[in-house]
Amino acid sequence: MAFRFHIRLLLALFAAALLCGLGAGSIFAQEHATRDPAVTHAAAGHGGQPGAEEHHTLPLKPAELFHIGKFTVTNSMAVTWFVGAAIILLAQLATRNIKPVPTGLQNFWEWMVESLYNFLEGMIGRDLVKRTFWFFATIFIFILFLNWFGLLPGVGTIGWGHTTANGTFQVDRPLLRGANADLNLTFAMACLFFVCWCVWAVQANGVGGVIVHLFAPKGETKGLLKLLMIFIFFIVGWLEIVSILFRPISLSFRLFGNVYAGEIMLESMAIAGGQFFAWLISIPFYFLEVLVGFVQALVFMLLTAVFTLLIAQHHDSGHEAHH
Repeated sequence: MAFRFHIRLLLALFAAALLCGLGAGSIFAQEHATRDPAVTHAAAGHGGQPGAEEHHTLPLKPAELFHIGKFTVTNSMAVTWFVGAAIILLAQLATRNIKPVPTGLQNFWEWMVESLYNFLEGMIGRDLVKRTFWFFATIFIFILFLNWFGLLPGVGTIGWGHTTANGTFQVDRPLLRGANADLNLTFAMACLFFVCWCVWAVQANGVGGVIVHLFAPKGETKGLLKLLMIFIFFIVGWLEIVSILFRPISLSFRLFGNVYAGEIMLESMAIAGGQFFAWLISIPFYFLEVLVGFVQALVFMLLTAVFTLLIAQHHDSGHEAHH
């Protein structure tokens, strides 16, 4: 059972990495010259006092690495593709020679997949988890590994830059960037979920069932009160549509905001520690970000699972039997 979904899991990882990578650097892109940190530093150097210390903050736009024709590859896209390929490779190695008694990498992968499956089954029901587990497991593993990879030494600190007035090297264009600190990536994943949610909603209810779910009055009423409830739930249905359309935005900004804030916090702690004590002050915050990375991956998975359950719960016999 642990590897029943591993093929679809790998395909979903590949699709997520490709789609999110293609979206990165293009959805919310601005002109590079207006966001280039080197330009900002140069302007500050000419307009400020000589020898003033320069401060660096993580730009909202990812840095461009190279171009393939008109296609731009950014540092966050490079991290997305690398982590996606690494997860696919680990899954392939773990499932290459499956043993009845798992050991090593197979044991870890089986434990992780089974734990996720049992957790989701208890929350959304047996029938629904069979149809949707491949997506929820993919999104959790993908986001978690991206969050933790962004904490590795060298991510955001190795790249192209300049020497500051006090003689230190300042990175302006890092080679790698925390992928979920790029709003393009989180928005692309949220849009991918929205497409899946629409498919699952139609599969569970049909087109007519979805319309009834949104606009039909709830409860048993008669006479004038029933007419009033029809009008009220018709208005509520449109509010529900607005809420559904807003879900990709809320999902993407929640994940992006937490990861981006963590990046800024680690940079601030490093600056506060100076040249010699930056590593010491940053240690407790690194442990905090490891926890935040896990929590944010879990929250994204849970919210998408709950949104799916809300539209399909009346048609999920396994979930009703479970309760």
